[in-house]
Amino acid sequence: MKKVSLNLRTFFAFAHDVLAIIFSWIAAYSLRFNFNIPEDQFFSMLNALWIIIPLYSFSFGLFSLYRGTWRFVSLLELKRILFAVVLTSAALIAILYFLNLSFFVPRSIYILNPLIQICLLGGSRFIYRLIREHQLYGTNLTHGKPVVVLGSSIEKITILRDLSRSKDWQVVSILDDDPRMHGREILGIEVHGGISLLPKIKERFRIRHAIILMPLANQQDRRRAISLANKLKIQSLTVPHIDDLMTGRVSVTQMRPVEVEDLLGRESVSLDNKSLKELIAKRSVMVTGAGGSIGSELCRQLIKFKPSILICFDISEYALYKLENDLSALTNKVRLIYFVGDVKKEARVKYILDLYKPSIVFHAAAYKHVPMMENYNVSEAFNNNVLGTYNLAQACQNAQIEKFVLISTDKAVNPTNIMGATKRLAEIVCQGLQTASGTKFIMVRFGNVLGSSGSVIPKFREQIKSGGPVTVTHPEITRYFMSIPEAAQLVMQAGLMGQGGEIFLLDMGEPIKIHDLATDMIKLSGFDDNEIKIIFTGLRPGEKLYEELLANDETSLPTKHSKLRIAKAKPFNKKSLPSIINWIKSIDSKDEKLIKKELKKRLKEYSPSKQLTRFRRPSNIL
Repeated sequence: MKKVSLNLRTFFAFAHDVLAIIFSWIAAYSLRFNFNIPEDQFFSMLNALWIIIPLYSFSFGLFSLYRGTWRFVSLLELKRILFAVVLTSAALIAILYFLNLSFFVPRSIYILNPLIQICLLGGSRFIYRLIREHQLYGTNLTHGKPVVVLGSSIEKITILRDLSRSKDWQVVSILDDDPRMHGREILGIEVHGGISLLPKIKERFRIRHAIILMPLANQQDRRRAISLANKLKIQSLTVPHIDDLMTGRVSVTQMRPVEVEDLLGRESVSLDNKSLKELIAKRSVMVTGAGGSIGSELCRQLIKFKPSILICFDISEYALYKLENDLSALTNKVRLIYFVGDVKKEARVKYILDLYKPSIVFHAAAYKHVPMMENYNVSEAFNNNVLGTYNLAQACQNAQIEKFVLISTDKAVNPTNIMGATKRLAEIVCQGLQTASGTKFIMVRFGNVLGSSGSVIPKFREQIKSGGPVTVTHPEITRYFMSIPEAAQLVMQAGLMGQGGEIFLLDMGEPIKIHDLATDMIKLSGFDDNEIKIIFTGLRPGEKLYEELLANDETSLPTKHSKLRIAKAKPFNKKSLPSIINWIKSIDSKDEKLIKKELKKRLKEYSPSKQLTRFRRPSNIL
């Protein structure tokens, strides 16, 4: 039924354009001869139509004038019409000249005809759009809730245009800190001044909602705008990403309250898409820990580059089931294979690698929860994070896999806990297996990601939802944060750039105080400090006050990517790797205190009693 309707609309559009071709040709003659066409010219006009109609009709199809719909006609369609008419008119002059026909076409017709055609074809389409929008949205929007738009953004015009059609919202003011915009109008809405005028605008228009449009602003400016709105009891809203708006996946009316992720928003990542496509497209790729926060996002990002096969490997059946539901909605062009398995099982890993020969393996599988790994689960942390990495890395080496990318952590730097120590040992495993040829082992360190499983943000959100209190371990504790998509994209970029043996550091930006994070989340939820309390529970086992990006004896070097640096790690004696692996294989039955004591001898940088009292940001990084 939809296909019939589509064909019918195309037919009517084509019929309209044929009539426009005929009318514009006759109108051009009428204007040329002051609406009194001589008899000989009248017959010339009619004879030329047998050439003009098929020529222009073919050209309009060639320039895709019937791919779009008149209801959403835009400048793109107008450009198509312009190019089609001008180029076809030029072709018409050449055809009539070379055919040397018996009739003569006045030169002025060649100018008048395309001008009239462009006005008819473009004008009729835009008039149709105006009529349809009037039918759908009407002109009376005064019943919509008044809203003020804060900030400067190239997306502003698109969003204001969509809001003007919404029956739910009425934009009454724009506040922009750019003084050049003050006093001007955008789509009929006045820019009254800077964001500091929000109190006066609230009083004047009695607004209760503000739309924050500050994607390019720094964190301090966004925080200032949101804090002012919170202080005035104005709900801060944000709109869908411009890419989603332009593709029609969502509409501007699907606004949502500003979340802490928006407040901590970071600049978008620039990727070497061409080289990544060469690395991934039409090749087999494997992700371990594919059901986790980073692993699942890696899978989503990898799909964009269309690998021939994407192997999703995870120990959790349920995590893979959820991932399968998510990925199946994204593509049907990439072959997706889901393996339930354990990286500690050599036979299972070897079977998959030998069968599918992935060109690159992203190893995200790990136990990451610091307090849980610190007591009662120490041996399992070593078995999974170190032995699992060793088994997988060695299997990749034996299978001649091109690249192996280890997802590490900033907790591996001067580790004070078992999780960080095991991840540092996983790095050492990769460094120890690296040779001059064969598999290239690449390590990527970064901190916390926003909204990942086990992170503080989902925890705080649940505590606020239940009425508090919000628990913070220490008033001075800080952490680095980045978005999950940003982390996944930079991991891919590091995998592309790595030549073997490097430890890449992601630019984590500035550290965030967890107490400030909790305060922001409480305010964004519409509460204040008196309604939902923050209590301090003390540092948990193995927890640092501050995370570090480099060890004491490490420096870093820049790369061609602004958000990636390479850590110059201290030299590692590869001959000691077998001894470390044999020691880990022997610890299952040992007391955990003894394991930690022996660990200190084998990993000198491990300091279980260390609690940093002062943040040290190395001057040689980022």
